[in-house]
Amino acid sequence: MSGSAMLYSSGTTGKPKGVSREINLSPLPYDSADDDLGLTRVVQGLYSADEESIYLSPAPLYHSAPMGFNTGFLALGATSIILEKFDPEAALEAIEKFKVTHSQWVPTMFIRFLKSDPEIMDKYDLSTHKIAIHAAAPCPVEVKEKMIDWWGPIIHEYYAGTEFNGFVACNSEQWLAHKGTVGQSLLGPVHILDDDQNEVPTGEEGTIYFEGPTSTGFSYHNDEEKTKGATSKQGYTTLGDVGYLDEEGYLYLTDRKAFMIISGGVNIYPKETEDTLIMHPKVADVAVFGVPNEEMGEEVKAVVQPKDMSLAGDDLEQELMAYCRENISHVKCPRSIDFREELPRHPTGKLYKRLLKDEYWGKGKAI
Repeated sequence: MSGSAMLYSSGTTGKPKGVSREINLSPLPYDSADDDLGLTRVVQGLYSADEESIYLSPAPLYHSAPMGFNTGFLALGATSIILEKFDPEAALEAIEKFKVTHSQWVPTMFIRFLKSDPEIMDKYDLSTHKIAIHAAAPCPVEVKEKMIDWWGPIIHEYYAGTEFNGFVACNSEQWLAHKGTVGQSLLGPVHILDDDQNEVPTGEEGTIYFEGPTSTGFSYHNDEEKTKGATSKQGYTTLGDVGYLDEEGYLYLTDRKAFMIISGGVNIYPKETEDTLIMHPKVADVAVFGVPNEEMGEEVKAVVQPKDMSLAGDDLEQELMAYCRENISHVKCPRSIDFREELPRHPTGKLYKRLLKDEYWGKGKAI
């Protein structure tokens, strides 16, 4: 099967990008009827879905992943349950009420589950729930450990993009043996390249590139320069993320390259700082990014959504900064913390960090 489609990215690092790509996904290692995005093969072959499956989608369908997975399940004759909006208890209630077998989440939803009223965690019967899929952003290790402890080894992770230039996945058993990984590639080799687009040694960080049957064949709508910039001199393509491979070929994400902070010549990726702060019991949500510093170029800034906004202030700021210093390298700790009643998140759960960052760089009216 061949053709073309254009979906839009979330726009977490800039304006949403129109991603136009050729559709010819027969190289996927699963056998099933053709479908528009190849995701019927994924949900059937990788996640054991069939016509008896009941899929819960807590995210809106205008985002490519929820739309694609819903399409994949429906193409098999399965049932799809779509929440109007995500709420921890409503999601658990839906699993029990509709006897959900499969679901898909983002890490923010896991965090909200774990930070919700403990009484709801054991209130609902989740015994029909066999496969819980998550993606869209790196999941803090401690969060995923707690989710596996709660739901059991039913949690599957994948790493891919609207570009569908690669697909990396792991199940709970693989993740527990390689904590922090997003999995192994199912669609050809993954390459880690330095800024000169040369391969780096195993275990060393660099930009993640895909090689394989679906790694090319996409372009960014009306943006030839960005399309060209996503392709290496070897012909591999990237989503712009930074990470590394271990000896067994498991991929680990460090952060988005666009989010890197350069402070005093040191490259700092904010993910570790965010993962640390989100585990503090008084933090509901957090964003970390670089802000201007005359001496250092940039400094680390955290913007926190407290669980209780009445606690926001100097005392909580000092408590959180001390908490960071106890758990991570001091160079990665925020120099200051601001508080907001709510952080700007896409309905899918992705954080619009660029909107916050633009305020501190004098671009508050940027789209």
